[in-house]
Amino acid sequence: MCTTCGCGSGETRIGALGGGRPAGGAHPRPGATRTWRAVGGHAATPPRGLSPDTSSFSPVTAADTTPTSHPAAPGHHHLDFGSGPAHAHAPGLSQAQMVKIERDILGKNDARAAENRAWLAERGIFALNLVSSPGSGKTSLLVRTLQLLGGRVPAAVIEGDQQTEFDAERIRATGVPALQINTGKGCHLDADMVARALPRMELAADSLLLIENVGNLVCPAAFDLGEAHKVAIFSVTEGEDKPLKYPDMFAAADLMLLNKTDLLPYLAFDTERAIDFALRVNPRLRVVRTSATNGEGLDEWIAWIEAGLAAARARRAAGLRA
Repeated sequence: MCTTCGCGSGETRIGALGGGRPAGGAHPRPGATRTWRAVGGHAATPPRGLSPDTSSFSPVTAADTTPTSHPAAPGHHHLDFGSGPAHAHAPGLSQAQMVKIERDILGKNDARAAENRAWLAERGIFALNLVSSPGSGKTSLLVRTLQLLGGRVPAAVIEGDQQTEFDAERIRATGVPALQINTGKGCHLDADMVARALPRMELAADSLLLIENVGNLVCPAAFDLGEAHKVAIFSVTEGEDKPLKYPDMFAAADLMLLNKTDLLPYLAFDTERAIDFALRVNPRLRVVRTSATNGEGLDEWIAWIEAGLAAARARRAAGLRA
C-alpha cells in the first residue's frame, strides 16, 4: 500500500509483448516534499496572481510542524494534511507510523530499482520513465517518436495502465514490441513490476526502452524504476499552475515536454508562466515544447534521446574495455 495516496496493490498483471517483433548514472528520489507557500503566509489568491519572487516557493522538511489549519483571508481557512513529517494523511496511522511504512516501501523499491539500473547499464539500454496526468498525450507522442526514429534505433515499450491493453496495441501497430503492465487498483508502476517485465522482453543491447507510467502526477514521482531519466509531459490543455500543485513530479523530472502546443491558438494558456512555475520547482529542468500533431519540438526531443543513447552505449563500451 502506498501511504502517499492509499492505493492498494490491486491485481498486477504483465501481458505479452505481441506485435511486430518477437517477444522477448543513478537519479536519487527527491528528498523533501515541495509545497507552494505565499510570502508572509498562505496564499488567498490563485497562482495566476502570484508575485514572480521565487522565494515564495520553498521545500518542506521532515521537521516542519506547520499547523494543519491556517487562516487565510477573512472567512476562509486552509486545511493542510501534508504539513507533517509524512507529508500525507491516513486515518488510523500516526505520522511516525506513516514515515516508517513509506521508508520501508521506498527503501525496498530503491534497492530493486538499483538492480534494474545496473541490468540496463550492462546492456547499454537507455531507459526513460514517461510520467504525466491522464490525457496529456503521452501515447500519441510516444507513437510519433517511434515513427520518427523509423527503426534506426532498436526500441521497446513498457505500458502501464490500471486496466486494458489499448495503449500497448497502439504501440505494436508501429512495429515496436510493447509489454503491458496492468496495475489493478495501483496508481503507479514500481521497480519490482519493471524487474519482472524485463526478462520477458528481448531487449537488444544499446537500445531504447520507453516506460509509459500510469497517468498520475502524484505517486510515480516517488518510485524509481531504474530509469536514466523521468520525463514529465505537461499538456497545454491543463492548468498552467500544474507544476505548483503537483511539485514532486516536476522536481523528480530531468526533462519536461510542454505538449499539445498546436492547440495554443484555441486556449487561454500562458506558456511562459507555466514554464516559470516549473522552473521554480526545479531550476535544472530542461523544457521542450512539443506537438505530435504539427511536429513542433520533435527534432529537439529526438536529438535528446539520441544523445542519451550515445552516452549509454559509451558507458557500456567503457565497461567492456575495463
